Amino acid sequence: MNSFIVKGLVLAGVLIVATLVVIKQMHIDLSDPINLITFLGAIAIAVLTFGVGAKYMAQMKTDTAGGELAEENWDGIGEYKNELPAGWAWSFFGTMVWAVWYFLWGYPLNAYSQIGEYNKEVKAYNAKFEKKFEAAAKDPATLRDMGESIFLVQCAPCHGETGDGLSGKAQDFEQRMSKKQVLAVLKSGQHQLMYPLGAMPAGLASGQQAEEVAAYIAGGMKGKAPAAWATCAGCHGQDGTGNGGTAPNLKTYDETLVTHVLKHGKTGIIGHMPAFPGRFTPIQEKALAAYLQTLKQ
Repeated sequence: MNSFIVKGLVLAGVLIVATLVVIKQMHIDLSDPINLITFLGAIAIAVLTFGVGAKYMAQMKTDTAGGELAEENWDGIGEYKNELPAGWAWSFFGTMVWAVWYFLWGYPLNAYSQIGEYNKEVKAYNAKFEKKFEAAAKDPATLRDMGESIFLVQCAPCHGETGDGLSGKAQDFEQRMSKKQVLAVLKSGQHQLMYPLGAMPAGLASGQQAEEVAAYIAGGMKGKAPAAWATCAGCHGQDGTGNGGTAPNLKTYDETLVTHVLKHGKTGIIGHMPAFPGRFTPIQEKALAAYLQTLKQ
């Protein structure tokens, strides 16, 4: 046994012993299948590193180049048309088989994961939250207080603690829609919120008619409605509240609107708000809507 093989065996042994020491120091439980697979993988890497290195170092000392040269060459340096070594070929094939197993039956889809554990805990907490506050949510004051807590934690970083939109960087909750926002929707249309009545087409009003409708909506729909409002009322209702949730409420942030925005996100002239599907429970969405309405008032 030459000195190279001896050194390789020593290195592999040192790597395995070091792995065992780390496992003992960190009190890792090898009865856990994930920990065990990781440990076996570390040993396999150490053994393969030694084995492959020993094989090819020995082969380099004894083998001589031979075979048919390829026609191409680079600065006089050519390549032999040698077959792919069997070890490389089988390793590549084994990697593909392992990848299919790992994806379909291994760790990601059929075993423990920290993400899965987190999601499970979140679902359990949400169920507990629903049950605990179901009765309390029937009280309007309690509902608003709950909504304020949610807003300050989840929404205030972008919309500001008072809901003022941080000087135009996000939606200002003190008003439902500004004249500029209404004009943008009239010009480009809207279908991101996926209401039952479907997409709002672009160009329903333009010019002076668009200006009048935008001013009417931004002003809280007070006074006499402009003639072009009749087109809008077909979907949003004569009072602009959304025809029972079939279209967006233009007057206030009702529960249906808040739910749709949280589920689908919202893109407008201010920017893009990402969707948060499943982030909030129905009671939390209701509470958030109740609080947003107080900001508008």
